[in-house]
Amino acid sequence: MKRTYLILLVVVAIAATLGMFIAEHTGYVLISWKSFRFESSLWVFLAVLTAILAILYGIRTLIKMILISTGLINPWSNRNQNRRLRYAAEQGSLELAQGNWKNALRHLRRAAQGERQPLVHFLGAAKAAEKLGHSEEADELLEQALMKQPSAEVAIALAHADLQLERADDAGAQDTLEAMHELHPNNQEVLLRLQALLRQRQDWSALIGLLPALRKCKRISNEQLQSIEYQAWSGRLATATQDNTHANTEAALQALNTAWQSLSNKLQQDPQLVAAYATELLRLNDHESAESVLRHALHGTLNDDLIELYGRAQAKDTARQLQLAESWLKTTPDNPVLLRALGRLSLRNQLWGKARDYFERSLNLHREAHTCAELARLLSHLGDTQRSNQLFAESFQLLEQSLPSLPQPAEQPAQH
Repeated sequence: MKRTYLILLVVVAIAATLGMFIAEHTGYVLISWKSFRFESSLWVFLAVLTAILAILYGIRTLIKMILISTGLINPWSNRNQNRRLRYAAEQGSLELAQGNWKNALRHLRRAAQGERQPLVHFLGAAKAAEKLGHSEEADELLEQALMKQPSAEVAIALAHADLQLERADDAGAQDTLEAMHELHPNNQEVLLRLQALLRQRQDWSALIGLLPALRKCKRISNEQLQSIEYQAWSGRLATATQDNTHANTEAALQALNTAWQSLSNKLQQDPQLVAAYATELLRLNDHESAESVLRHALHGTLNDDLIELYGRAQAKDTARQLQLAESWLKTTPDNPVLLRALGRLSLRNQLWGKARDYFERSLNLHREAHTCAELARLLSHLGDTQRSNQLFAESFQLLEQSLPSLPQPAEQPAQH
């Protein structure tokens, strides 16, 4: 309270002092311009000037308040436009996530028109349009996105490829990704998408051409790269003869051998690729070449897949072929695949008893449908019909176990 009285006393003192100063020193101001003439004391002039400034400041504040209030009410004001764009973006993203494609398309298109970087909104709108079956509109939206943000070319191309795959245009998607890979060879996402699509489309030649780039990709492990490489070359060997098989066996063999010679020496020694090559040779009935390739490969490793194929191949000297295969028993005497192959080679040499013995030994080690069938066929010709029928039945049961579980009709009574 005392402080308040003290302040009031100081103010009164200052005012009194100022009043005495004004009374003693009134001053004089004269403003004359053409016919206009203004005269007053200095203090009156300063009071009028202060009043004018206060009025101008008040008018400015009033105008500013009117403009602000108009912005809140005016639907076309920048404030309201930004608010509507934010709402459209949020609502469009929500509708897109919920699968409400029509509303998502409407909101995201509106949001994209007012953004300086509208890529996300355009991509979402294109997806919604595609889901509605409006493919042309989806492509137009992506073109608009590219015009607005040309620096996002790769992202837009990836989205375009996804839409092409969704509309089953695999060839178009491949063209899009190949074009992007050519323009951006170091983009790993483009590279990974392209290799996956090439594997899906079984375009082995294109995939082989992509292998050097894949070897530099840090997002692919050595195991994955090896699997892709084997798949590419195996597929290339398997499809090398497709255009010539029915028209000309010799041309088909030439195409197959050309494909094989394009492999590196290291790949030509890989059991998986040797098996793929030998399989095609056997399919084209070139048993002599298949036996030679398999024999050289088996000299380094007794791979079961190669042994299986060797038992199906027929050399000119079948006795020597059997003798070679029997020498492998020293290394793997209890290999059921080798024993089945020896049974087949014994049949080629018309050694019925030896063939039966090999098949029996193979079955004792592993009950396998093909071995049962081979032995059953042999026993049927040897007159052991009862055992043959038992083995054929077992072969069918073993084969049935490998079939997928599918509904079957109810068993029908036997017809007499």
